[in-house]
Amino acid sequence: MSSRMAKLDRLLALVHALAEDAEGLTLDEMATRIGVNRRTAERMRDIIMMHFDLEDVVDGRVKRWRIVGRLGRMFTQPSPEELAALQTEIDGQHNLGQHARAEILNSLLGKIRGALDAKAKARTAPDLEALAKAQRTLFTAGSAASVPGETLAAVQGAIIAGSMIEFDYRAEGKEEAAWRRVVPYGLIHGSISYLVGKIPSGSLPPVYYRLDRMENVRASNQPGVVPDDFDLDEWLSESFGIWRDAQHDVMLRFKPSAASRAREWRFHPKQHCEDEPDGFLTVSFRAGGLRELAEHLFCWGANVEIRSPDELRSQMVEMLETSLSAHRAN
Repeated sequence: MSSRMAKLDRLLALVHALAEDAEGLTLDEMATRIGVNRRTAERMRDIIMMHFDLEDVVDGRVKRWRIVGRLGRMFTQPSPEELAALQTEIDGQHNLGQHARAEILNSLLGKIRGALDAKAKARTAPDLEALAKAQRTLFTAGSAASVPGETLAAVQGAIIAGSMIEFDYRAEGKEEAAWRRVVPYGLIHGSISYLVGKIPSGSLPPVYYRLDRMENVRASNQPGVVPDDFDLDEWLSESFGIWRDAQHDVMLRFKPSAASRAREWRFHPKQHCEDEPDGFLTVSFRAGGLRELAEHLFCWGANVEIRSPDELRSQMVEMLETSLSAHRAN
Protein backbone atom coordinates (compact mmCIF):
# COMPACT_ATOMS: atom_id res chain seq x y z
CA MET A 1 0.00 0.00 0.00
CA SER A 2 1.38 3.40 -0.99
CA SER A 3 1.90 6.18 1.55
CA ARG A 4 -1.03 8.12 0.13
CA MET A 5 -3.34 5.11 0.27
CA ALA A 6 -2.24 4.36 3.83
CA LYS A 7 -3.17 7.88 4.91
CA LEU A 8 -6.60 7.54 3.28
CA ASP A 9 -7.09 4.15 4.94
CA ARG A 10 -6.32 5.63 8.37
CA LEU A 11 -8.66 8.56 7.74
CA LEU A 12 -11.54 6.24 6.82
CA ALA A 13 -10.76 4.04 9.83
CA LEU A 14 -11.03 7.11 12.07
CA VAL A 15 -14.37 8.04 10.46
CA HIS A 16 -15.71 4.59 11.33
CA ALA A 17 -14.34 4.80 14.88
CA LEU A 18 -15.94 8.20 15.53
CA ALA A 19 -19.27 6.95 14.23
CA GLU A 20 -19.25 3.63 16.09
CA ASP A 21 -18.17 4.80 19.56
CA ALA A 22 -21.23 6.18 21.35
CA GLU A 23 -19.15 7.93 24.02
CA GLY A 24 -16.80 9.53 21.52
CA LEU A 25 -13.00 9.52 21.37
CA THR A 26 -10.37 11.81 22.80
CA LEU A 27 -7.48 12.94 20.61
CA ASP A 28 -5.18 10.49 22.36
CA GLU A 29 -7.65 7.65 21.77
CA MET A 30 -7.93 8.63 18.10
CA ALA A 31 -4.16 8.55 17.78
CA THR A 32 -3.93 5.13 19.43
CA ARG A 33 -6.78 3.69 17.38
CA ILE A 34 -5.15 4.46 14.02
CA GLY A 35 -1.49 4.39 15.05
CA VAL A 36 -0.46 8.04 14.63
CA ASN A 37 0.74 10.81 16.93
CA ARG A 38 -1.60 13.26 18.63
CA ARG A 39 -0.86 16.13 16.22
CA THR A 40 -1.69 13.98 13.18
CA ALA A 41 -4.91 12.83 14.85
CA GLU A 42 -5.83 16.47 15.46
CA ARG A 43 -5.33 17.35 11.77
CA MET A 44 -7.41 14.33 10.68
CA ARG A 45 -10.16 15.33 13.10
CA ASP A 46 -10.26 18.80 11.54
CA ILE A 47 -10.63 17.27 8.05
CA ILE A 48 -13.45 15.01 9.22
CA MET A 49 -15.15 18.00 10.86
CA MET A 50 -15.37 19.67 7.42
CA HIS A 51 -17.42 16.80 5.98
CA PHE A 52 -19.34 15.26 8.90
CA ASP A 53 -21.45 16.47 11.80
CA LEU A 54 -18.73 16.04 14.43
CA GLU A 55 -20.00 16.71 17.94
CA ASP A 56 -17.71 17.51 20.87
CA VAL A 57 -18.64 16.13 24.28
CA VAL A 58 -17.08 17.38 27.51
CA ASP A 59 -16.56 14.56 30.02
CA GLY A 60 -15.26 16.23 33.17
CA ARG A 61 -11.96 17.77 32.08
CA VAL A 62 -11.72 15.51 29.02
CA LYS A 63 -13.06 16.43 25.59
CA ARG A 64 -14.37 13.77 23.24
CA TRP A 65 -15.66 13.81 19.66
CA ARG A 66 -18.18 11.64 17.87
CA ILE A 67 -19.99 11.67 14.54
CA VAL A 68 -23.70 12.33 15.02
CA GLY A 69 -26.11 10.08 13.13
CA ARG A 70 -25.42 7.05 11.00
CA LEU A 71 -22.94 6.71 8.17
CA GLY A 72 -24.21 5.93 4.71
CA ARG A 73 -24.04 2.44 3.22
CA MET A 74 -20.86 3.24 1.30
CA PHE A 75 -19.05 3.71 4.62
CA THR A 76 -20.52 0.72 6.49
CA GLN A 77 -20.42 -1.97 3.80
CA PRO A 78 -17.99 -4.74 4.82
CA SER A 79 -15.01 -5.52 2.60
CA PRO A 80 -14.08 -9.02 1.36
CA GLU A 81 -11.03 -8.91 3.68
CA GLU A 82 -13.24 -8.27 6.72
CA LEU A 83 -15.69 -11.01 5.79
CA ALA A 84 -12.86 -13.45 5.11
CA ALA A 85 -11.26 -12.67 8.49
CA LEU A 86 -14.54 -13.55 10.20
CA GLN A 87 -14.88 -16.75 8.14
CA THR A 88 -11.32 -17.75 9.04
CA GLU A 89 -12.08 -17.24 12.73
CA ILE A 90 -15.20 -19.40 12.38
CA ASP A 91 -13.21 -22.21 10.76
CA GLY A 92 -10.51 -21.88 13.41
CA GLN A 93 -13.03 -22.22 16.25
CA HIS A 94 -14.47 -25.35 14.61
CA ASN A 95 -10.96 -26.84 14.33
CA LEU A 96 -10.41 -26.17 18.05
CA GLY A 97 -13.65 -27.98 18.83
CA GLN A 98 -15.29 -24.74 19.99
CA HIS A 99 -18.41 -25.31 17.90
CA ALA A 100 -20.68 -23.19 20.11
CA ARG A 101 -18.55 -20.08 19.61
CA ALA A 102 -18.17 -20.89 15.93
CA GLU A 103 -21.95 -20.99 15.51
CA ILE A 104 -22.35 -17.59 17.17
CA LEU A 105 -19.79 -16.07 14.81
CA ASN A 106 -21.32 -17.90 11.84
CA SER A 107 -24.70 -16.41 12.72
CA LEU A 108 -23.10 -12.96 12.74
CA LEU A 109 -21.50 -13.58 9.36
CA GLY A 110 -24.86 -14.70 7.96
CA LYS A 111 -26.55 -11.54 9.19
CA ILE A 112 -23.82 -9.33 7.71
CA ARG A 113 -23.99 -11.05 4.33
CA GLY A 114 -27.77 -11.05 4.45
CA ALA A 115 -27.79 -7.27 4.84
CA LEU A 116 -25.85 -6.81 1.59
CA ASP A 117 -27.78 -5.98 -1.55
CA ALA A 118 -27.53 -8.21 -4.61
CA LYS A 119 -24.88 -6.04 -6.26
CA ALA A 120 -22.65 -6.02 -3.19
CA LYS A 121 -23.01 -9.80 -2.75
CA ALA A 122 -22.01 -10.40 -6.36
CA ARG A 123 -19.05 -8.03 -6.05
CA THR A 124 -17.64 -9.50 -2.82
CA ALA A 125 -18.36 -13.20 -3.44
CA PRO A 126 -15.33 -14.05 -5.65
CA ASP A 127 -12.81 -12.24 -3.41
CA LEU A 128 -14.37 -13.69 -0.25
CA GLU A 129 -14.20 -17.22 -1.65
CA ALA A 130 -10.56 -16.80 -2.67
CA LEU A 131 -9.46 -15.31 0.66
CA ALA A 132 -11.43 -17.79 2.79
CA LYS A 133 -9.94 -20.68 0.86
CA ALA A 134 -6.39 -19.38 1.27
CA GLN A 135 -6.45 -18.53 5.00
CA ARG A 136 -6.29 -20.83 8.01
CA THR A 137 -5.81 -20.52 11.77
CA LEU A 138 -2.62 -22.33 12.77
CA PHE A 139 -3.25 -25.58 14.63
CA THR A 140 -0.91 -26.20 17.55
CA ALA A 141 -0.72 -29.17 19.90
CA GLY A 142 -2.41 -28.70 23.24
CA SER A 143 -5.49 -29.38 25.33
CA ALA A 144 -8.84 -28.98 23.62
CA ALA A 145 -12.39 -29.45 24.85
CA SER A 146 -15.76 -28.75 23.23
CA VAL A 147 -18.36 -26.73 25.08
CA PRO A 148 -22.08 -27.43 24.61
CA GLY A 149 -23.93 -24.48 23.13
CA GLU A 150 -26.45 -24.43 25.97
CA THR A 151 -23.64 -24.13 28.54
CA LEU A 152 -22.11 -21.12 26.82
CA ALA A 153 -25.53 -19.53 26.35
CA ALA A 154 -26.42 -20.00 30.03
CA VAL A 155 -23.18 -18.40 31.23
CA GLN A 156 -23.49 -15.48 28.84
CA GLY A 157 -27.13 -15.03 29.84
CA ALA A 158 -26.19 -14.84 33.53
CA ILE A 159 -23.52 -12.22 32.77
CA ILE A 160 -26.01 -10.11 30.82
CA ALA A 161 -28.67 -10.47 33.54
CA GLY A 162 -26.23 -9.65 36.35
CA SER A 163 -27.09 -12.84 38.22
CA MET A 164 -25.11 -15.64 39.83
CA ILE A 165 -24.80 -18.91 37.99
CA GLU A 166 -25.32 -22.41 39.39
CA PHE A 167 -23.87 -25.65 38.05
CA ASP A 168 -22.52 -29.06 38.96
CA TYR A 169 -18.75 -29.13 38.54
CA ARG A 170 -16.57 -32.17 38.01
CA ALA A 171 -13.08 -31.08 39.04
CA GLU A 172 -10.00 -32.79 37.65
CA GLY A 173 -9.40 -36.15 39.34
CA LYS A 174 -12.89 -36.25 40.86
CA GLU A 175 -15.42 -38.91 39.88
CA GLU A 176 -18.47 -37.01 41.08
CA ALA A 177 -19.60 -33.47 40.36
CA ALA A 178 -20.17 -30.96 43.17
CA TRP A 179 -22.73 -28.13 43.17
CA ARG A 180 -21.41 -24.60 42.78
CA ARG A 181 -22.94 -21.13 42.79
CA VAL A 182 -20.65 -18.28 41.77
CA VAL A 183 -20.66 -14.72 40.52
CA PRO A 184 -19.59 -14.82 36.85
CA TYR A 185 -16.64 -12.44 36.54
CA GLY A 186 -15.83 -13.26 32.91
CA LEU A 187 -15.22 -15.79 30.15
CA ILE A 188 -11.80 -16.80 28.81
CA HIS A 189 -11.70 -18.49 25.41
CA GLY A 190 -9.01 -20.56 23.73
CA SER A 191 -8.59 -24.25 22.98
CA ILE A 192 -10.29 -24.60 26.39
CA SER A 193 -12.94 -22.14 27.58
CA TYR A 194 -13.09 -21.05 31.22
CA LEU A 195 -15.53 -19.24 33.44
CA VAL A 196 -13.90 -16.88 35.91
CA GLY A 197 -16.18 -17.19 38.93
CA LYS A 198 -16.13 -16.12 42.56
CA ILE A 199 -17.93 -17.81 45.44
CA PRO A 200 -20.12 -15.03 46.87
CA SER A 201 -19.45 -15.66 50.56
CA GLY A 202 -16.03 -15.29 52.11
CA SER A 203 -12.88 -13.65 50.84
CA LEU A 204 -11.72 -16.30 48.36
CA PRO A 205 -10.55 -14.76 45.05
CA PRO A 206 -12.09 -15.62 41.67
CA VAL A 207 -10.98 -18.94 40.16
CA TYR A 208 -11.23 -20.74 36.82
CA TYR A 209 -13.95 -23.28 35.99
CA ARG A 210 -13.67 -25.24 32.76
CA LEU A 211 -16.91 -24.91 30.80
CA ASP A 212 -16.65 -28.46 29.46
CA ARG A 213 -16.73 -29.79 33.06
CA MET A 214 -19.85 -27.85 34.03
CA GLU A 215 -23.21 -29.66 34.01
CA ASN A 216 -26.79 -28.55 34.64
CA VAL A 217 -25.81 -24.92 34.13
CA ARG A 218 -28.53 -22.40 34.97
CA ALA A 219 -28.85 -18.78 35.98
CA SER A 220 -29.50 -18.28 39.70
CA ASN A 221 -32.27 -16.15 41.16
CA GLN A 222 -29.57 -14.44 43.24
CA PRO A 223 -28.00 -11.22 41.90
CA GLY A 224 -24.32 -11.49 41.03
CA VAL A 225 -22.80 -8.20 39.96
CA VAL A 226 -19.06 -7.88 39.34
CA PRO A 227 -17.40 -5.09 41.41
CA ASP A 228 -16.70 -1.92 39.45
CA ASP A 229 -13.01 -2.04 40.34
CA PHE A 230 -12.49 -5.54 38.90
CA ASP A 231 -10.51 -5.51 35.64
CA LEU A 232 -10.43 -8.85 33.80
CA ASP A 233 -7.29 -7.97 31.81
CA GLU A 234 -5.49 -6.89 34.97
CA TRP A 235 -6.53 -10.08 36.74
CA LEU A 236 -5.28 -12.22 33.84
CA SER A 237 -1.92 -10.45 33.83
CA GLU A 238 -1.27 -11.60 37.40
CA SER A 239 -0.41 -15.08 36.14
CA PHE A 240 1.62 -16.47 33.25
CA GLY A 241 -1.02 -19.09 32.46
CA ILE A 242 -4.04 -20.71 34.05
CA TRP A 243 -2.52 -21.80 37.35
CA ARG A 244 -2.49 -18.99 39.87
CA ASP A 245 -0.08 -18.66 42.77
CA ALA A 246 1.98 -15.95 44.43
CA GLN A 247 3.37 -13.36 42.06
CA HIS A 248 7.12 -13.09 41.51
CA ASP A 249 9.46 -10.66 39.80
CA VAL A 250 10.63 -12.67 36.80
CA MET A 251 13.85 -11.84 34.95
CA LEU A 252 14.97 -13.86 31.93
CA ARG A 253 18.27 -13.34 30.06
CA PHE A 254 18.49 -14.57 26.48
CA LYS A 255 21.72 -15.27 24.61
CA PRO A 256 22.61 -13.08 21.61
CA SER A 257 21.83 -15.96 19.23
CA ALA A 258 18.22 -16.03 20.53
CA ALA A 259 17.77 -12.35 21.42
CA SER A 260 16.14 -11.43 18.11
CA ARG A 261 13.56 -14.21 18.43
CA ALA A 262 12.91 -13.44 22.11
CA ARG A 263 12.41 -9.75 21.30
CA GLU A 264 9.52 -10.72 19.01
CA TRP A 265 8.03 -13.03 21.65
CA ARG A 266 5.26 -11.92 24.00
CA PHE A 267 5.84 -13.58 27.35
CA HIS A 268 3.58 -11.25 29.33
CA PRO A 269 1.31 -8.25 28.60
CA LYS A 270 3.43 -6.02 30.85
CA GLN A 271 6.88 -7.30 29.99
CA HIS A 272 9.89 -5.00 29.78
CA CYS A 273 12.73 -5.73 27.37
CA GLU A 274 16.23 -4.33 27.77
CA ASP A 275 19.13 -4.78 25.35
CA GLU A 276 22.51 -5.32 26.96
CA PRO A 277 25.78 -4.06 25.42
CA ASP A 278 27.06 -7.61 24.85
CA GLY A 279 24.07 -8.60 22.72
CA PHE A 280 22.09 -10.31 25.47
CA LEU A 281 18.40 -9.45 25.96
CA THR A 282 16.74 -9.21 29.37
CA VAL A 283 12.97 -9.69 29.65
CA SER A 284 11.30 -8.90 32.97
CA PHE A 285 7.74 -8.90 34.28
CA ARG A 286 5.77 -9.74 37.42
CA ALA A 287 3.45 -12.76 37.42
CA GLY A 288 2.53 -16.04 39.07
CA GLY A 289 2.10 -19.44 37.42
CA LEU A 290 5.76 -20.47 37.66
CA ARG A 291 5.12 -24.09 36.69
CA GLU A 292 3.57 -23.13 33.36
CA LEU A 293 6.31 -20.58 32.76
CA ALA A 294 8.98 -23.22 33.39
CA GLU A 295 7.25 -25.58 30.96
CA HIS A 296 7.35 -22.86 28.31
CA LEU A 297 10.98 -21.93 28.98
CA PHE A 298 11.90 -25.61 28.64
CA CYS A 299 11.61 -25.25 24.85
CA TRP A 300 14.19 -22.42 24.83
CA GLY A 301 16.85 -24.84 26.00
CA ALA A 302 20.25 -23.30 26.75
CA ASN A 303 19.27 -20.01 25.06
CA VAL A 304 17.71 -18.61 28.23
CA GLU A 305 19.04 -18.05 31.74
CA ILE A 306 16.60 -17.63 34.62
CA ARG A 307 17.90 -14.73 36.67
CA SER A 308 14.96 -14.64 39.08
CA PRO A 309 13.11 -15.87 41.00
CA ASP A 310 14.91 -18.78 42.63
CA GLU A 311 11.61 -20.68 42.75
CA LEU A 312 11.37 -20.62 38.94
CA ARG A 313 14.95 -21.82 38.60
CA SER A 314 14.20 -24.69 40.97
CA GLN A 315 11.12 -25.62 38.95
CA MET A 316 13.22 -25.75 35.80
CA VAL A 317 15.96 -27.86 37.41
CA GLU A 318 13.35 -30.31 38.68
CA MET A 319 11.79 -30.63 35.22
CA LEU A 320 15.17 -31.14 33.56
CA GLU A 321 16.25 -33.79 36.06
CA THR A 322 12.93 -35.65 35.78
CA SER A 323 13.01 -35.60 31.98
CA LEU A 324 16.67 -36.66 31.86
CA SER A 325 16.05 -39.50 34.27
CA ALA A 326 13.05 -40.77 32.31
CA HIS A 327 14.87 -40.73 28.96
CA ARG A 328 18.04 -42.34 30.30
CA ALA A 329 16.00 -45.09 31.90
CA ASN A 330 14.63 -46.02 28.50
